[in-house]
Amino acid sequence: MAEVNKLTPKDFKSDQEIRWCPGCGDHAILNAVQKTMANLGIPREKFAVVSGIGCSSRFPYYMNTYGFHGIHGRGAAIASGLKVANPDLSVWQITGDGDAMAIGGNHFIHVIRRNIDMNLLLFNNEIYGLTKGQYSPTSQLGAKSKTSPFGTVENPFHPGELVIGAQGHFFARAIDNQVKVTTEIFEQAARFKGTSVVEILQNCVIFNDAIHKDIVSRDVRDDRTILLKHGEKMIFGKEKDKGLVRDGLKLKVVTIGKDGYTIEDILTHDAHEANPGMHLMLANMRYPDFPVALGVIRAVPDATYEERLDQQISEVQKQSKIKNMDDLMRTGDTWEV
Repeated sequence: MAEVNKLTPKDFKSDQEIRWCPGCGDHAILNAVQKTMANLGIPREKFAVVSGIGCSSRFPYYMNTYGFHGIHGRGAAIASGLKVANPDLSVWQITGDGDAMAIGGNHFIHVIRRNIDMNLLLFNNEIYGLTKGQYSPTSQLGAKSKTSPFGTVENPFHPGELVIGAQGHFFARAIDNQVKVTTEIFEQAARFKGTSVVEILQNCVIFNDAIHKDIVSRDVRDDRTILLKHGEKMIFGKEKDKGLVRDGLKLKVVTIGKDGYTIEDILTHDAHEANPGMHLMLANMRYPDFPVALGVIRAVPDATYEERLDQQISEVQKQSKIKNMDDLMRTGDTWEV
């Protein structure tokens, strides 16, 4: 086996043919994950990649790690059991907007609530790709698809809002084709103790091509997105002249140097603030009124499910009169045959 500190992204590439469509955003995400794992200094046998059903769920086949291709919407349940049974593993769940928030919605919110130490990568292309173009839980109101030919009449889920509402401790957002930035975000998620959720704005070139183009295209991205970094001012724009300030209970976009606003007025990002109010506002920002927030929006340390479970077991063991199997067999109502 290669030395841990000598692993490269190539070491995490399997010998399987990648069967995503040419131009699919999944290729770039795969690249970012392999770069991330190579940077973590963890042996390959300590990684496990779990998925449900969907285009993104082919992911385990393309990774030279342990993997489990599960059933629709149940990736979080499988990943939870895997992590609790073997806490030493670095567990990564790969899922899509349909797999996670439609049939898998129940598992999605509860793995977040429990704060199991695993990494959940949510590929959001706002469509069902594998089943050929039905609208998904994140499709925008009015979106036309094979199952909504006149436009969907449903309001979409906002992943960040759902994560924070489920008492999530880590939420970040990335763009599929920004491999360097995405890798940095994945590394922060991997090093966080607890459930880390990263939403990746991903492009489906066949059934929902360019759905994110209004914010991710290179010619507009700087003015329509903001890359948040803990401890740094919330500044964006091609000229780095725009920023976010408080306006009562809301956020407001201002231009530095105009209307009396200076750099000192711009908010500083605090990803570690326990109160979720600001993080919720940041996660819910939408173009054209606001820039879309990228980077780590929320990262608040707390005890994990496994830590609390181990502590409970230890306390029960100390107080219990049952120390071995013989004690157990002779405890309670017994009788001779």
